[in-house]
Amino acid sequence: MIPNVLAERYASSAIQSIWSAEGRIVLEREFWIAVMKAQKDLGLDIPQGAIDAYESVKDRVDTASIMERERITRHDVKARIEEFNELAGHEQVHKGMTSRDLTENVEQLQVYRSLLVLRDRSVATLARMSKRSAQWADLVITARTHNVAAQPTTFGKRLSMFGEEMLSAHQALESLISSYAVRGLKGAVGTQMDQLSLFEGDASKVAELERKVVAHLGMPAVWTNVGQVYPRSLDMRTVSTLVDLASGPSSMAKTLRLMAGHETASEGFAPGQTGSSAMPHKMNSRSCERVNGFHLILRGHLTMASGLAGDQWNEGDVSCSVVRRVMLPDAFYACDGMFETFLTVLDQMDSYPAVIAKENTHYLPFLMTTTIMMEAVKAGVGRETAHKAIKEHAVATVNDLRQGKVGHNDLVARLADDDRLPLDEQQLKAIVAQGEANAGAAASQLQHFGAEVAKLTAAHPDAAAYTPGSIL
Repeated sequence: MIPNVLAERYASSAIQSIWSAEGRIVLEREFWIAVMKAQKDLGLDIPQGAIDAYESVKDRVDTASIMERERITRHDVKARIEEFNELAGHEQVHKGMTSRDLTENVEQLQVYRSLLVLRDRSVATLARMSKRSAQWADLVITARTHNVAAQPTTFGKRLSMFGEEMLSAHQALESLISSYAVRGLKGAVGTQMDQLSLFEGDASKVAELERKVVAHLGMPAVWTNVGQVYPRSLDMRTVSTLVDLASGPSSMAKTLRLMAGHETASEGFAPGQTGSSAMPHKMNSRSCERVNGFHLILRGHLTMASGLAGDQWNEGDVSCSVVRRVMLPDAFYACDGMFETFLTVLDQMDSYPAVIAKENTHYLPFLMTTTIMMEAVKAGVGRETAHKAIKEHAVATVNDLRQGKVGHNDLVARLADDDRLPLDEQQLKAIVAQGEANAGAAASQLQHFGAEVAKLTAAHPDAAAYTPGSIL
């Protein structure tokens, strides 16, 4: 079998087992057995010995044999029915069912179980982000907008900014999980005609059969009015949730890459790790780059999912099959691989206060110009007048620094000498000093994030303690 790079190189064993060919076949066989048991309980003539025989061989999976059958039948479900029947020595599975009664429900079970795994991964990630945010709550850094120095913030606040975005996505994931609806046993076009025929038109037995099957699947809801397939807009909603879930980590990873370029922070560098085969000094942010790559992969799969939503012909067809066979497993492999990688970054990342302090010293007078302007306004100067005066000196100072005309940032002295501004040098230095110790409401903001995450981790302590495997 051709290997799946996303699965074998990046995803955890939990997600791999859900989406592996062998794992899916076992899920299908368990589903068939659950249907048989329910049908027998409701009066169909299915010998218990046959059910026992099927159960005894459900884990005997020979994918090569099944593939050889499919080459003849040119029908994947028929091939798997024949294989299971031959192993058990009976022909009792798939009674009253269409292929989509099998594949839709099993695929949805794979999706649902994968969502539960990723929920746990997101809890672990939020716990780490909150921990790091608290660790660097008081580490003042130069905040940037448009990647240009703007105002003081703290490293902890920056991390909580991305963390709160992910927390919102986690809540959307919880909503999807709590409302995720399975197709159920609906037959070829959604009318349950064949099951009604099996049960002599007894609608109550057909309803009870579906209830038992849905209970086996363990999902919170069931579609009532569907055709051959469940709405593909649900797949779009699912993949969209994965993109949302990865967005906060991706933005943080990109920002950490930028910080690494300024040597203010890094994703860490393991003993023995090599940054470049040509340049021995390099410590590249390869894991953060991978996180960004996973996010791009997910966005590609969202494009595929959105192409299927709103494209259903009548009660359904199989034009979506080849797309979904790629899109669904690979979207979960990518999101899971992203979490494995990002958790490793969170565990190993570091900050460099000495470099940060040097950067702050260089930029701090600029960063405090908005505060200086507000103080000048409070002292009676018109806002636009203050803005013009400060802008003139700030731009002149920047140009002189860039051209080497001055050796340090002397903006404060220039502003103190301007008669348009009613602030002396002592007052201006006090404002700048305030910026070194105070980053606005950053402290209380990140405390709010930490409190919200604490509620989540208290509800899922095992998930919060998850440790990723060793990444390549």
